[in-house]
Amino acid sequence: MASRRFLVRRTAALAATATAAVVLAACGSDDSSSSSEHSGHDMGALSSASASATASAAQGSHNAQDVSFAQGMIPHHRQAVAMADLTPSRAKSQQVKDLAAKIKQAQDPEINTMSGWLTAWGEKVPDAGMDHSSMPGMMSDDDMGKLKDLSGDAFDKAFVQMMISHHQGAIEMAKTEQAKGTYGPAKTMAESIVTSQSAEITEMNKLLGKS
Repeated sequence: MASRRFLVRRTAALAATATAAVVLAACGSDDSSSSSEHSGHDMGALSSASASATASAAQGSHNAQDVSFAQGMIPHHRQAVAMADLTPSRAKSQQVKDLAAKIKQAQDPEINTMSGWLTAWGEKVPDAGMDHSSMPGMMSDDDMGKLKDLSGDAFDKAFVQMMISHHQGAIEMAKTEQAKGTYGPAKTMAESIVTSQSAEITEMNKLLGKS
């Protein structure tokens, strides 16, 4: 009788242990699944946040080409403005005077904009008196001196010829910025320079009697 009661108790204990094991296994499975789901959700959120941070950091970023573009184009523009400033007292053609006024009106604000970029980046703004004649399309001091000595038809012809070369140099520099720069506003300005100065070259060629 005692032996029979022992067997009943042992069977009940084994059944309880098995039930507990099943329950624990089920709980473990739920926890694992839940943990996996949360882990996947967290990883996705982190990836999204990382991508957002990268995009935010990239926005407004600049590279060495952007700095080079601004530091080169500022003196380039300054010389074009200096050439344009000679026209009111020396040019004969009203078309040349109008062209010079348009060039100055476009390039003066761009000088200020690029100077602001360099200041914001902690880079040096080129000094007005520095020699930059090695840049594409830039006139030498001798060229500028000869232009100042001219007037009338001779000035008009020399101004247009020199400004065509000057614009071609600026377009070359702008295309380099378009290809290698990363700063959005600088690339946009470069595109504008290519478009506007290409149109002005066409206009100046017509003034020279070229198609």
